[in-house]
Amino acid sequence: MKEKKNLDLIKNNMGLLVAFLVLCVGATVVLGDTFFAWKNFSNVLRQLSTNMFLACGMTLVIMLGGIDLSVGSVIAMVGCFVAGFISYLGMPVGVAIILAVLLGVVLGLFNGAVAAYTTIPPFIITLATMNIGRGIARVYSATKTITVSNDFFKAIAATYIGPIPIQVVYIVIVVALTAVILNRTQLGRHILATGGNIQAAEYSGVNTKKVTLFVFVYSSLLASLAGIIAASRLFSGTSVAGESAEMDAIAAVVLGGTSMSGGSGSISGTVFGVFIIAILNNVMNLYGIDASWQYIVKGIVIMIAVFIDYFKGKND
Repeated sequence: MKEKKNLDLIKNNMGLLVAFLVLCVGATVVLGDTFFAWKNFSNVLRQLSTNMFLACGMTLVIMLGGIDLSVGSVIAMVGCFVAGFISYLGMPVGVAIILAVLLGVVLGLFNGAVAAYTTIPPFIITLATMNIGRGIARVYSATKTITVSNDFFKAIAATYIGPIPIQVVYIVIVVALTAVILNRTQLGRHILATGGNIQAAEYSGVNTKKVTLFVFVYSSLLASLAGIIAASRLFSGTSVAGESAEMDAIAAVVLGGTSMSGGSGSISGTVFGVFIIAILNNVMNLYGIDASWQYIVKGIVIMIAVFIDYFKGKND
């Protein structure tokens, strides 16, 4: 049974696996030993942790048939709050983290409540909260960087277990937790049912409002934790943190095979999608490609993924 599941996992993600290997081979040809140096690979693992957190939450949101554009702003808002609580108010690190994360979750609670109890599209709701969250970060920080000199806070993202960065541990925990929710719980089945056909789910006894509320709160929770890790890695909070982060998360999720119309997808596909986006970013940075062209390349990747999703939907 276990072997069959492993074979199914490989089969379902074969296209992504091939794309990942082709990208790695191309990077090796272009960059040589620089790409496969452990220092570079370690940096990739540290940097992709933010997108992995966002993409896991975004996977559930998109499976529900929604979208969450506010996650990048949550990173900035939570990062500024936690840095300010420690540096300005002298709060203990643990207390500062809990309060900052709770404030980030409040934004997700608002997103979920409005999406669940009104007919306003999640795109519009989270577009508004994206601007609200970014504005709060700018007001709180006065558009300045809030530095943190606390060693314990820095260790959250700077610790290594042997040669392996601590972010790998965080990634494994978040991916495993999200996979369990989706594949091993009744809630996961309800998320897929709600995304597939909300009316049919309601007739089957699914509380779609609670499901919607949970998914948006979970997305904001992971974005808040990503904000803590990002602030720790940079030793500071800044209102520009997480800019366009939601685009990378959406790209990874759609590239990973989750349908934009909801009702289908997998965490394993999202993981491959995150790694492909991370390697693509890394190669472009190492090769010195201008940031403007990087936006174009990632936009093309998203468009290709959306077209694949569209044609796959027509054939189903």
